Amino acid sequence: MFSYDSRVLHRHFKSSKRNHLSTKCYMRLIKWCFSHLGFFKNRRILCNLDQMLIMFRLFFFPLLLCAISLQSQSEAPPALDVSFHKERRQMVLDKLPPNSISVVFSAPIRNRSNDVDHPYHQNPNFYYLTGFQEAHAVLVLLGTPTEIGDSSTQEILFVRDRDPYYALWEGDIKGPEATQREFGIDKVLSTTRFSSFLSSLLGINTIYHFPLFNDVRDQSRNAFDLFALQAAFNGFMFEQTQLRKPEDTTFTIDQEVLPSIVGSLREIKTEQEIAILKQAVAMSAIGQIEVMRAIHPEISERELQGIHEFVFKKYGAKHVGYPSIVGAGAHGCVLHYTANTSEQVGNQLVLMDVGAEFQNYTADVTRTIPANGTFTKEQAEIYNIVLAAQNAGIKASVVGASFSDPHRVARSVIQQGLTDLGIIESAEEVRTYFPHGTSHYIGLDVHDPGTYGPLQANSVITVEPGIYIPPNSPCDPKWLGIAIRIEDDILITPSGPVNLSAAAPREIDKIEKMIAQDSPLDEFVLPVLDSIID
Repeated sequence: MFSYDSRVLHRHFKSSKRNHLSTKCYMRLIKWCFSHLGFFKNRRILCNLDQMLIMFRLFFFPLLLCAISLQSQSEAPPALDVSFHKERRQMVLDKLPPNSISVVFSAPIRNRSNDVDHPYHQNPNFYYLTGFQEAHAVLVLLGTPTEIGDSSTQEILFVRDRDPYYALWEGDIKGPEATQREFGIDKVLSTTRFSSFLSSLLGINTIYHFPLFNDVRDQSRNAFDLFALQAAFNGFMFEQTQLRKPEDTTFTIDQEVLPSIVGSLREIKTEQEIAILKQAVAMSAIGQIEVMRAIHPEISERELQGIHEFVFKKYGAKHVGYPSIVGAGAHGCVLHYTANTSEQVGNQLVLMDVGAEFQNYTADVTRTIPANGTFTKEQAEIYNIVLAAQNAGIKASVVGASFSDPHRVARSVIQQGLTDLGIIESAEEVRTYFPHGTSHYIGLDVHDPGTYGPLQANSVITVEPGIYIPPNSPCDPKWLGIAIRIEDDILITPSGPVNLSAAAPREIDKIEKMIAQDSPLDEFVLPVLDSIID
């Protein structure tokens, strides 16, 4: 874990357009020179600016470059390398039966409106096995090696050929040769060869695939787009079925085995994956902290969302892991409230479920805080029940425990707490105010696949109990509109659970102290729009 330094984001906000790291190293080096080198104390030299600059260039500038180089190397962000994806593919191949084919398609390009598409997001399963980020591609894994050209292989990636037209609009397309060099896949071929490759396969008894995408558009200019690739695969499956006699029980088409194999692998994270997740979670925790410092009753839900997401991008995250949830008051009772439309959050609690996506891996962190800086008595009573439930759930998140154990103990705490407050009378009523589960895996997806069996070391789960009391609830009116969820990302280890997002305060006193701090955004004032409109 790291200790949070509130000065960090001040430096980021106030840094110039020049390289922040270079400036910091420069100032530290100058300070060191003045405090340690005796000849700099000589006033005659200090008075001669030209001599001082010459001395700096000759003796200290090389040291500065070295310091910058060493620091930048030590702070390089973690990333997956080619060997990671190669090992994942081999793990899948090891589980495939002879004479089988497994097919994984890249994600479709999703349309936003008219001729504008959403930013492309790769199919996590495809990325997990290849590391490849382009659209219109398909990975084939074979249970039995097949001859292609002058070599035998079990893995083939089909990708688009280089195309100057698409490169103009979308950026460079790598093409088969560059992809094979960069991604270490045994065989990379053009998508123009996918259909003929399928037709050449003999003796296939088993076809594994993920459920095919049902929102793929046909790009008329590209005859070998994802639409055509899926159509070719559907045709291949139909032909293989037609070749079999009705009584033939040796032939199988299955769309559950491959997701199960890959899901069980994705459940257990490698050291590389954990390092990336820690970065994403840390960004998300700092986003929560900075919002605590910036919040006030007049701020809007959308502005709070913007602060979170600005922090993520400042740290290098390209995307959020899921649509940000920022709900003030009763909006927090909507579990997946993403409209974020309130112009002022007022003197209410604000529930913020927001996660950074870094290197394709996503965090999932939730905090609920009072916009005016202080919990009311009723808010605090509900909050402390949720916090106690979460602490119990985290404590139960140990190797070998049932996946449902964190939920079981958290629900028990909430049931007792709501009973004590007179909000419910029977155990069955608890689901009215705590209607969701407590845990799920995180990773390449915010709701990552896995076995959901006994907890295993190096898996990462959420623990996120909540209490939601909508305005029309059958209880004392003083509780109405209170919505509280606390969510942290927990690494399961042999020595016990590790809260990766613990840097973001959870206890009431710590939250209120953080809200009382100044924010660098306090000085950020934009002009009134009408003042610049003719």
